[in-house]
Formats: sequence, structure tokens, C-alpha cells
Amino acid sequence: MKNTFGNNLSLTLFGESHGEFIGAVLDGLAPGIPIDDDFIRAQLSRRRPAGKISTARREADEYRIVSGAFEGKTTGTPLTILIPNTAQHSKDYSATRSLARPGHADYTAYRKYHGFEDYRGGGHFSGRVTAALVAAGAILISALCDKGITIGTHIASCAGISDRDFSDIAGEIAALNSKDFAVLDDEKGALMRAEIEKIAAEGDSVGGILQTAVLGMPAGVGEPWFDTVEGVLSHALFSIPAIKGVQFGDAFNMVNGRGSDYNDNYYISDKEIKTTTNHNGGVNGGITNGMPVLFSCAVKPTPSIFKAQNTVDFFKSEDAVLELKGRHDPAIIHRARVVVDSVTALAIADLLVTRYGTDWLAENE
Repeated sequence: MKNTFGNNLSLTLFGESHGEFIGAVLDGLAPGIPIDDDFIRAQLSRRRPAGKISTARREADEYRIVSGAFEGKTTGTPLTILIPNTAQHSKDYSATRSLARPGHADYTAYRKYHGFEDYRGGGHFSGRVTAALVAAGAILISALCDKGITIGTHIASCAGISDRDFSDIAGEIAALNSKDFAVLDDEKGALMRAEIEKIAAEGDSVGGILQTAVLGMPAGVGEPWFDTVEGVLSHALFSIPAIKGVQFGDAFNMVNGRGSDYNDNYYISDKEIKTTTNHNGGVNGGITNGMPVLFSCAVKPTPSIFKAQNTVDFFKSEDAVLELKGRHDPAIIHRARVVVDSVTALAIADLLVTRYGTDWLAENE
């Protein structure tokens, strides 16, 4: 089972939804990177459920860094983060052990691990494990910010309601990163919340689209074929359980246009090369061109819903009907955006240290 991502800076995830701990190991970190505990806690709080639009499961996420840090900075050796699970309701899953929840990994996990997997709450496939991603990602986001690279994600659409597009990206990233419900237009955000609550009352769920901007990336990062910026980022983003599609720039709109519509023309501004538009999302030939890296992620509706669904009992090899109990999110898009920021930081940091060396993240400009 491969639970590690990264070439020169890697992250390994471990743990299960209802096990004692979940956690992550960051390897390849430069020594001397500051660890901002307040920022890690703030990032974890943005992933946690809150209010009527989230699951009732509440975890304190009292993380511990048990290796790789000393006196508030990284040592350069593997950094290990542990997060205890404290709010498990394992009995909610025992009655449906052999029923394949539609949209979940129950059946595929059973086929891969021959019934030895921890099935409770989705086990290792659970979104609960993303808490470890967020804690590790917070360290990398802070390090990238110190190098002038910032990341921000907004809910571009949810429940048929669309947010406005990025315009002043630098200011908007700062604003988004202070919000628990990350939209650029707060009125649209209120409409989204109301619609999610309505859908939750019906026992159903909803997905949406997240749009992410990475500002400050230097030109020339990435590889031309198998480690393109798009390829590395997509690899990381598809590790998030709810992500079912990734688009860079205006990728899917381009198919109905012409080259004259979607080529990004170059110009010089204060001796810097820029493009008049950014339809290609800041990447050409798999390599950054110095413009903001822009991409969007499709987040599927939460598969756990309170409606009767046709399924199978894979122990008995017979048809069945599933009616779920327990605690489930009617939408996870507002919680997923900080996870997207975190895996983006991991992928971007790995690309950068591959280009500039593993000590680069801790070097002063």
C-alpha cells in the first residue's frame, strides 16, 4: 500500500478513522524551518466540522509533533505528527459491515485487503485522515509564505450557486485564508449555506467546485513530461477522497474556442515577462511561466446520505438496501478547501526543492 507522496520532500500518511491515532511523516524538510503552532491549530480548525452544514462528529485535533522538531524549528530529520481520535462511534458501522456503501471504498477496500481492513468509518480511506494532511501542510504553507509564495482557495460553485472569479489575487488570498466558509462574495456564500441546509434536511448531500490560486511561483519550475506541474499537482489533489476532477486554467472551455481566444499573449512590465491573460493557468509545457498557477477541483457530493439506496451484501453475494445511521456531512466542500491548500503546498514545495535544492525552503532571501 503506497501512502507516500513526493520525490525530494515526501509525506507519508498513516492511521484509520476509528483507530487510536492518525498521523503524517514529513521527510526531506530543510533544517531551521519555523513551526507556527498557532497557524497549525488555525488550519486544523478550518477542516473541522461546524454548524448545520457539517457532520456532528467533533474532534479537538490536539496534534503532537514527536520527532523532527526542536526548540520551535525543524531539525531536518523526519518530522512525525500524531493526532488522536477521540470521538469514534464504531458501533454505527458494525451492522453494515458487509454492505457496500454507494460512493464509498468499502467494496474496493475489501477486495484489496481481503477483509482484514479496518472498515469502521471508512478506515484508512476516511476523510478523517486529511487532518494529518492539514497539520503537515500548515508547516509547508508557512515556509512557502516566507519565500513569497501564497496559496488560496475559494468555493467557486456549490448547489448551483456561483461565487465571483479571482480578480485581485494577492488581497483575495489573504481574505480567504481568514474565513471558515471561503468565498469571495459573502452574499453568495450565505446562499450556498442556506441551500446546503435545505439539502441536508432532505437527507441528501451536495458537491461543488473549488478554485485555487498559487501566487509568487517563479518561472522555470517543473519538468516537461512525467513530472509536469499539472501532473504533480493532480497526483496530489486526487489523493483527497472527494476530488473527482482537476482543471488547469480554462482547460475545458478551451475545447470550444480557438487559439486566438486562449493563447496568453506576452508583454514586458517593469522588466518582467507577463501574459495579458492566464487561460493556461500559469503553466506552459509543464513548467511555470511566472503567472499565478490557477486550477479548479470538482468535489463530489458526500456519499453518505440518509436516503435508502440499493446496494449489495458482498459477504452473501446478494442484493440489499442500505439505510445509513450515524453522523455525516451534507457537504464537505467548505472543509475540503483547506485540504486542497495543504496538498497544493506539499506538491509545490516538492517541485521547488527539486529545482533549487532541499535547503531552499529555509534559506533567507
